[in-house]
Amino acid sequence: MIISASRRTDIPAFYSDWFMDKIKKGKVVVYNPFNGSKREVSLKPEDVDAIVLWSKNFGPLIPVLDELKEKYRLYFLFTITGLFGVLEDNVISPDEAVEQFIEISRKFSPGHIQWRFDPIVITSVTGEEFYLKNFEYLVRRLKGYTRRCYISFATLYGKVKRSFDLLEREKGIRLIQWDEDKRREFANHLGSIAQDYGITVYSCCSDYLVGEYVKRGSCVDVNAINEIYSCDINVPPNPTRPGCGCYKSVDIGVYNTCPHGCRYCYANHDVRKAKENYRVHDPFSDFLLGSK
Repeated sequence: MIISASRRTDIPAFYSDWFMDKIKKGKVVVYNPFNGSKREVSLKPEDVDAIVLWSKNFGPLIPVLDELKEKYRLYFLFTITGLFGVLEDNVISPDEAVEQFIEISRKFSPGHIQWRFDPIVITSVTGEEFYLKNFEYLVRRLKGYTRRCYISFATLYGKVKRSFDLLEREKGIRLIQWDEDKRREFANHLGSIAQDYGITVYSCCSDYLVGEYVKRGSCVDVNAINEIYSCDINVPPNPTRPGCGCYKSVDIGVYNTCPHGCRYCYANHDVRKAKENYRVHDPFSDFLLGSK
């Protein structure tokens, strides 16, 4: 069993105490977000093949990584977009994120930690030049500390469109839509830049981006985990949405609990509700959304 912590919220950034409490207890309660069914998931080391950690800020978790690595295979997906202060309201600065990234890479290896430059959101203030400048800066800083970069363009779910409608009314920032050909061309341009720094670009849920410099990606990649740990984890592919190349994992996160406030977020229906859920969160609850 692979544990995913988490696509649904940023556990390392906001719920590290809760996560470590569940590690000590050896179990966590998870609810299916679609049908409400409840299940208890073991976190005992003998039951967990690997833990995939997703975050924009690993700072709160870094002090306990030595403790975790003694018992678990860890695999990191670190999102650094350069959208700090533009479309990400409460995310740490790219420079701080890069320093954390380098620290984790040195503690483990460049194969253990993957960079997510994701999603790409084209707006009236974040266009082609903006992304090229940020990507080139970040890929230069991360050279030698990772081998992979995952990219996609933002999926405009209804809740995401509503968020950008509000942003346009509030700040005059307008979404701009590129067609698939333009996206593919730009993605492969990023891939050609990354190649010069020893980093390969992979698509996330976006097979149409695949080209000379972009490969089809699996964020939860059992083959990569098996390679870096010299093990033989055997889990099937289990796409979470069309185009997803991920292998099966159990996500222990909860929607509507991330206070980052990213305007493109699909995991929050209401950022105010997410902040309130975080405020009343109880780190000793078996379920992440358990409150005091």
